[in-house]
Amino acid sequence: MSQRVITRASNRIQVVWEHSLPPIPASVEEKPLALSEALKEEHHLPLQRCIHRLEELVGLQHVKEFIQEIYAWLEVNRYRAAAGLSAEQQVLHMVFTGNPGTGKTTVARMMSEMMKEMEVLTEGHLIEAERADLVGEYIGHTAQKTREQVKRAQGGILFIDEAYSLIRGGEQDFGKEAIDTLVKAMEDHHNHFILILAGYSDEMKRFMNANPGLPSRFPLQLHFPDFTVGELVQIAEEMVNRREYILARAAKEKLATMIYRRKEGGRLSFGNARTVRNLVEQAIRQQAVRLLQERDPSRDTLMMILPEDIVE
Repeated sequence: MSQRVITRASNRIQVVWEHSLPPIPASVEEKPLALSEALKEEHHLPLQRCIHRLEELVGLQHVKEFIQEIYAWLEVNRYRAAAGLSAEQQVLHMVFTGNPGTGKTTVARMMSEMMKEMEVLTEGHLIEAERADLVGEYIGHTAQKTREQVKRAQGGILFIDEAYSLIRGGEQDFGKEAIDTLVKAMEDHHNHFILILAGYSDEMKRFMNANPGLPSRFPLQLHFPDFTVGELVQIAEEMVNRREYILARAAKEKLATMIYRRKEGGRLSFGNARTVRNLVEQAIRQQAVRLLQERDPSRDTLMMILPEDIVE
């Protein structure tokens, strides 16, 4: 059974998943439970609201625990400062790793809202950016474009997806200039915004290793695993229900088989929740084509997704 290990060194918290660890003794397992219970008190409303929104998402248990730990870390440092004790300056820049459709952007948006409620961020908005938003076409243009994105993110979170694309062009590429500009902005505005870099796990590891100064600037690293087939079917059901449709039992079974085949057959191209959303939307369109041949379909008929609506 996999276990979660948290390592702390100075202001660095890193969440790692290991598969070879021995079972945790019962006395140690009680500590996270005690933390969870303590954070249910009324004055921890920012965390409770964030966790409530996360609870509506399928899976992501380790993400919920991670957010609790970040919240507790920030709160205890406030208590220490109020008591006249040494309180470390929190560095909250993060790296999210994982395949597409695993919830990275959704969690980043929730974290921005929580940080605002905790008064860590003044605005709590999320600015999404990619290579094209940062890299220019001539010398000096890249720095200007990158600074504009940082300016937009002031008081919130700047979320850069597929961040590893900034090093794909080699030494002569302007992507390196974007990285240098971001690093400078992190130093100049370290209390005014949070930078989150996201992307595939292996690609992000190479990206971080390409610049010796990057790992120390991103003390918080969180991996988003792929959803299981069961979780993806649950996500599909929630998507269908929100649209006021119902999956027939046979349709659900067919959808589960299709998800399994796609998941096992193309790991790199599989989009997790995005793939499920595409399948659900396609099924709704197929149902519409089928019902167009019926006269005055009933309410139940209009809601029901049948196996023949689930197509490759």
